Amino acid sequence: MIDQAAEVKLLDVRGVKKFFPISKGFLSRARGYVRAVDDISFYVRKGETLGLVGESGSGKTTLGKCIIQAFAPTAGVIDFRLPDGTVVDLADMSRKAIRHIRRHMHMIFQDPYASLNPRMTVLDIVAEPLVCNNISRGSELRDRVRHLLEVVGLEVKHMSRYPHAFSGGQRQRIGIARSLAANPELIICDEAVSALDVSVQAQVLNLLQELQEKFNLTYLFIAHDLAVVEHIADRVAVMYVGRMMELADTADLYSSPKHPYTEALMSAVPKADPEHKMERIILEGDVANPAKPPSGCYFHPRCRYAREICREETPGWEEVAPRHFCACHRVRDLALKGVE
Repeated sequence: MIDQAAEVKLLDVRGVKKFFPISKGFLSRARGYVRAVDDISFYVRKGETLGLVGESGSGKTTLGKCIIQAFAPTAGVIDFRLPDGTVVDLADMSRKAIRHIRRHMHMIFQDPYASLNPRMTVLDIVAEPLVCNNISRGSELRDRVRHLLEVVGLEVKHMSRYPHAFSGGQRQRIGIARSLAANPELIICDEAVSALDVSVQAQVLNLLQELQEKFNLTYLFIAHDLAVVEHIADRVAVMYVGRMMELADTADLYSSPKHPYTEALMSAVPKADPEHKMERIILEGDVANPAKPPSGCYFHPRCRYAREICREETPGWEEVAPRHFCACHRVRDLALKGVE
């Protein structure tokens, strides 16, 4: 876990947007846009884990791909601090320039079956970042791969095998080893454990925490399982239809949420006590269409606390308590329930 007094920002995202055009007609002209990421701002301190949660389709993965420049953002600034202290704006860099920066960040993908090339051996998969970035070759390359496999709990004999010979948990360990190959500063975990069995999830989460401490890694941990995020994250950000609803330290967010959407998510977190009666908040209606979002607060059609101002005006992003940010018109007069 990071020292809360440390404020060295490894990643600083400001006003990032990603709109996908909706093309129609013979000339494929844009007739509208899907607002997948709509004016997002946050930062990640060096050495910490920031959890990013929300329903499917909220824009979490799109935001992650904008950060590593798999998608070019429509607008905004993505400042990234390099090991030498230089800060660069990833959103303003050319494809050629970004290639030299990518070795400092990597992504662990959700599906361990689809993220590994079935025609490549484990040696080739893990060595690929080293070869592409001209970090090592020959016997040095094999030694580095051997070390990485041992670090993630695999054996040297696995180097010559293909992905189909491994279980889902083992494949995800291969993906983690590949992510570590070039000694990155930032790793984006995109639903890294959601496709795994619960027992294997715990093993992989513990591995990620051990690696973070050993290599001083920084994680952006994208997930929809709030119980998993509570276990691993220092701070948690909540997204809904491309917008940030709330951001706070994990303990504060889970015990005292400030946004009604966060309260609804917290009510779905399973309790370990079988005697405890869950008071589940059922959200009515459907998730807003990012191509035609509602006016005002995007969450107001499903919010049981909504008022007229929520339908007419977009709430501002403000610090409502120390290190606790929220975008809600009624944040001052609501007393919401967290996880007991």
